[in-house]
Amino acid sequence: MQIIVGIGGVTNGGKTTLADRLLPALPNCCLVHQDSFYKPQDQIAVGEDGFKQWDVLESLDMEAMLGTVQAWRSSPPKFARAHGVGVRPSPSDTHVLLLEGFLLYSYRPLVPLYSRRYFLTVPYEECKWRRSTRSYAVPDPPGLFDGHVWPMYLKYKQEMEANGVEVVYLDGTRSREELFRQVLEDIQNSLLNRS
Repeated sequence: MQIIVGIGGVTNGGKTTLADRLLPALPNCCLVHQDSFYKPQDQIAVGEDGFKQWDVLESLDMEAMLGTVQAWRSSPPKFARAHGVGVRPSPSDTHVLLLEGFLLYSYRPLVPLYSRRYFLTVPYEECKWRRSTRSYAVPDPPGLFDGHVWPMYLKYKQEMEANGVEVVYLDGTRSREELFRQVLEDIQNSLLNRS
């Protein structure tokens, strides 16, 4: 049995933290980060807002990400071994792929592949504060959050909802432990219902 779980949502909402906690807790689990598919910096356009457009779907090589997902789907054990993940026998031969990223539900070819879709949200002020405490390889220029990051989040969230993509909303201000337990239990119940 194969299941693909999406952990999407707002920047600095806790996606990576949650995915990293789930990885060792799920059977034969692999994790793919959407951030690994950014195009080179010189291919990121500058928008009308004056900022490099990091927070748009076009900044990512989503065809390569889809190819990675398809490679996993064709042989989860082979994919796991190639990525240094030990495969252990499980009664139902279960394999889980976690996809983590901020625009997971905006790329239409991926949307139907998910067994479960989670979407972390945090309020504007909390998100802005968290973002200001992070250090990025390419530092945020002044005004980026309000001028680009937050508006793009709202735009893609609205498009996701308008397109009818069903997600389980998660409150990213809850404790890491609470979020982990909730999502782990939900995925485990989903696995039980499929077996």
